[in-house]
Amino acid sequence: MFLARSLAQEANLTFMDEPFAGVDAVTERAIVDVLRELRREGRTVVAVHHDLDTVRDYFDHVALLNVSLVASGSTEAAFTPANLRAAYGERHGALAAALAGDLPGAAT
Repeated sequence: MFLARSLAQEANLTFMDEPFAGVDAVTERAIVDVLRELRREGRTVVAVHHDLDTVRDYFDHVALLNVSLVASGSTEAAFTPANLRAAYGERHGALAAALAGDLPGAAT
């Protein structure tokens, strides 16, 4: 509902907290399509997102936080194994995949 309100108001900046929480896969893809269209129109969306497996597919810029800012920038530059390790530690499942070589810049 908040995304619809933002679209109706033609906001240039939209903040979203977990926009994919509680929605099915079809709805999630629809939201991603809307977010991409907003980007094409030059609008900015800031979203809190915890599913590290989809970050590279959904976002072109990231900020990794753990009490304070760990890294920020383009997803390619900031979403690295070293930054994930600094933000989440060795125990995180997505980090394990990154360290195994599933992300660019990962040690193999």
